[in-house]
Amino acid sequence: MQRLAIAVIVTVPVVLAGCGSGSTTSSGASGGGPVTPSITPTITATASLAAAQLITITDQIAGATIYYTVDGSTPTSASTQYLAPFLLTTTATVNTIAVSGATQSSVVSQPFTLSIPSNTLVWSEEFSNSGSANTQPNPAVWTYDAGATGYGNSELQDYCAWGSNISPCTTANPNVYVGTDGYLHIIAAQPSAGVYTSARIRTQGLFSMSYGRLEARMLLPEGTGLWPAFWLMGNNFATSGWPISGELDVMEHVNAPTPDVVYGSVHMPNGNFTHTYQFPTSPTPAQTAAGWHTYGMIWAKGSVQYYVDSPSNVYAIYNGANLTAGGATWPFDSGNPQFIILNLSVGGSFPGSPNSSTPFPSQMLVDYVRLFTN
Repeated sequence: MQRLAIAVIVTVPVVLAGCGSGSTTSSGASGGGPVTPSITPTITATASLAAAQLITITDQIAGATIYYTVDGSTPTSASTQYLAPFLLTTTATVNTIAVSGATQSSVVSQPFTLSIPSNTLVWSEEFSNSGSANTQPNPAVWTYDAGATGYGNSELQDYCAWGSNISPCTTANPNVYVGTDGYLHIIAAQPSAGVYTSARIRTQGLFSMSYGRLEARMLLPEGTGLWPAFWLMGNNFATSGWPISGELDVMEHVNAPTPDVVYGSVHMPNGNFTHTYQFPTSPTPAQTAAGWHTYGMIWAKGSVQYYVDSPSNVYAIYNGANLTAGGATWPFDSGNPQFIILNLSVGGSFPGSPNSSTPFPSQMLVDYVRLFTN
């Protein structure tokens, strides 16, 4: 497996438009009044790979709502709400405001001049582990879903976070870890009859992206009722819900090996669309999802494409103009970045329930997740 160098973290100073550079203001007369935080958002840029910048916007006022634009326009309360750090890979000016009650800040502005060639690696999660014991996925990138709510699909598993001992989860047999082999392991287990555990990790609130070529190299489990997936949801899922947020399913795989296909789907208001990829049966030996494959997405303005193993092997193309003409609402150019999800479900409305032939434990292995410029 290839391993990439870790990016150096730097902070870019913020340029303030229309307001002072201080972070606090005095609310009383000079020389003794109480000092309260000003409503002034701060833009921080952290270097990713190839000069790409991970943008974080904060404000000292607890509960302030932050809005921003990246096209140079003046933000308003109708602009994109800031909900998570997002990766910037092209020249842009980030403009932002903070709103607290009836108070709105001045515009804070930061220009970024980026010249990153096409097909350049700008972010990656390599799941490196140089130690002698299994470790948790990078907590600066990944968080967890936990519990057994069915997740809208009547799924059967309890999702278990790293370090959870809440029954039926146990640290003695974790459902998610980065192994000493350098792979992410997500394990579906059956600790007792009718009880299933697994894991779902996501970058929600920690990392998000807009546009680019995203791919993951993965080894999938096969069996009735198993449902591994690699997918994305819009940051505005936290405020607007599904399907307004949009959903990009780079890879879903159910009930293999019959049929041994993967699904690449897009979900949006008034539209749910799916294409399948059939692994080739010739020339021999036949390919299956039980072998290592790369599952990828090419997300550009107005379109989403999915591929297996190579960006030249596209099997699904979704055109926003065509889908909106058919009555769907295309949310993938709305300015809301998307966060990444990796999970292995058991049962549910898509695959149905496992049976006596389903192997437990089963695991999904992920070598890496990488993002390139288009």
